[in-house]
Amino acid sequence: MVKLAQFPSLSKARIMNENKEKGKRRLSKWLDYGSINGEGQWDPCPTCQGTGRIPRGQEAQLVAVIPCSDQRLKPRHTKLYVCISVVLCLLVCSLILFFLFPRSVDVSPVTLQSSQIYFAPEKVDMIITNKLNLSNHNFVTIQVQDLDLQVLIYETVVGKTKTSNVTTVIPRSQKTLTVVTSITIDDPGLNTYCRSASIRIHTLFLHLQMTIKVSYLSHAEQLSMDTYEYIDCGANSTVPHSFPQLH
Repeated sequence: MVKLAQFPSLSKARIMNENKEKGKRRLSKWLDYGSINGEGQWDPCPTCQGTGRIPRGQEAQLVAVIPCSDQRLKPRHTKLYVCISVVLCLLVCSLILFFLFPRSVDVSPVTLQSSQIYFAPEKVDMIITNKLNLSNHNFVTIQVQDLDLQVLIYETVVGKTKTSNVTTVIPRSQKTLTVVTSITIDDPGLNTYCRSASIRIHTLFLHLQMTIKVSYLSHAEQLSMDTYEYIDCGANSTVPHSFPQLH
């Protein structure tokens, strides 16, 4: 048998072929570490030879260079993503404005539920109970902070009621409020009129001026309403009476 040592050139060529085959197998294992040419083929990285590892001591010396024709520098669907983002932002803003935009709070006409009459020697005392409906058309809860009710007879104030921290009304709902007011009639003519036994029904018209303060979403609003109602000042009554309101 002829030994390879006798043919140094043949031995060297064989060793080079073996190293080349090992290099190919190594490149096929680390094929992702390379660059893409225009023909859809991979070129191994000249620095790491496809191994994906940078030699020690060269981390601060090597710079990654990517050609402008690289596909990674050309993001896809950029305009589509921008349009979708703009549409979503507009939709969210529209929904916020729709749900948080202040809407009206309505107060229905006052309805007299009952009246109690007390006769004193020189005056007539009455306690009247009124009910009103408060409608919340907003998508948030409103706070009814103050309620002022003033009762007048012929431009003369005969009773007042003021209530603080009244109630809360949940979104898109209606709530009924009960207001009790004390009235004192000390006018001699009206006092005689309410005590007269010759009159069957002692009709007395009351002018009610109401002011309600509500707040929601850091927004305060004052509601005002004027309305009229009539009562029988000569006897107790539990029959509801109402009269159209005046704005």
